[in-house]
Amino acid sequence: MKKRFYAVLANSLVASLTNNFVWFAVTFWVYLQTKSVLATSVMAGIYLMTVAISGFFLGSLVDRYKKKTAMMLSSICSLILYILTYVIFVSTPTAVFTDPASVILWVFIILALMGAIAGNIRTIALPTLVTILIPEAQRDRANGLVGTANGVAFLVASIFSGLAIGFLGVYWMLVFSIGLTLLVMLHLGTVPIPEKRIIHPETQTNHIDIRGTIRVIQLVPGLFALIFFNTFNNFLGGVFMSLMDAYGLSLVSVQVWGTLWGFLSLGFIVGGLIVARKGLGKNPLQTLFLANIVMWIIAIFFTIQASIVLLAIGLFIYLCLIPVVEASEQTILQTVIPLERQGRVFGFAQSIEQAASPLMAFTIGPIAQFIFIPFMTTGAGVDLIGTWFGIGTDRGIALLFTVSGLIGLIVTLMAMRSPSYRRLTTNYQKH
Repeated sequence: MKKRFYAVLANSLVASLTNNFVWFAVTFWVYLQTKSVLATSVMAGIYLMTVAISGFFLGSLVDRYKKKTAMMLSSICSLILYILTYVIFVSTPTAVFTDPASVILWVFIILALMGAIAGNIRTIALPTLVTILIPEAQRDRANGLVGTANGVAFLVASIFSGLAIGFLGVYWMLVFSIGLTLLVMLHLGTVPIPEKRIIHPETQTNHIDIRGTIRVIQLVPGLFALIFFNTFNNFLGGVFMSLMDAYGLSLVSVQVWGTLWGFLSLGFIVGGLIVARKGLGKNPLQTLFLANIVMWIIAIFFTIQASIVLLAIGLFIYLCLIPVVEASEQTILQTVIPLERQGRVFGFAQSIEQAASPLMAFTIGPIAQFIFIPFMTTGAGVDLIGTWFGIGTDRGIALLFTVSGLIGLIVTLMAMRSPSYRRLTTNYQKH
């Protein structure tokens, strides 16, 4: 069974790498063609919101079909959409793609977007395959390997997408993506996955069925609290997603910042490997809380002074802990949710949790611009803490990071002492 899991994991790694590669490359290419920051920001917003909303539907799809069938369907959809994208590119004059208002350009973008997002079927199906292929006592380690695979895919795609666009162009990027997707499909066809036919006690797997999913979650005391806790953390995480580049570029050049992020991305891989080797302990929920406590303490202090070394160390540890948090949640859901419902619950959790970051990303800019930055440039903060904290635009952003970390730490400590989480721990330990 483990060999089959490793084969599926390797297959999903290549598929995820391909989908990330396409989307990163298209984003870089659109900016280079149009020179429009608005176009790329709209692309990012569409991508994030589509990922968040699609989880409801894709989770139902995973539960409706066998997991291998769902993963194959994911690759087929990506392949068709990438081929359509390729046809549009080769049949359209290059000058058309330089206009950010071009309808054909946005058709091209949307097709590439949908091709990449079709890969989310795999993201939801893979944890359910961990349930099928891995014994319960070893699932935390398997989830760590999933986190490592995601980190590798993100890191490699972010590096090679830029190189591909810079040296080869979008034509060869699309050719490679179509070829890799075909190879993924051929390899998946050779991997036997022993799946029993799932008998659904309800007749609502043909559609999104949010109500049924909510009922299942409600049957597990404390599970809703866990999902909303992670949603809150992602909400605060949107602060860093929106403002980290601005803060980092205030400390170093764009070349150094880009290179540094390539190194920092290794944190995802390191964290996943640690979980794969050590596991999550007897109580994954406690591990999740402890990881969050460390993350929020880091968020309080890694910008306490304007130091790129302090920032880099803090970010690396922070990124190492993200796979720990994700593996903890997956392990809990795999244990307390019946297999026939796991796709919908994972999809529901993905939609709710991932919606938080883009919502915060859209709102945190004005908060930073009109409250925290003035506070640390011309406001009361200059006299109150400016002598040791520093003053200026970057220190306003730094103060916002510190405040976000404090809020996150307080909420985590409160959650640890709540009845909901004690009930969820008890329920988990019964299984």
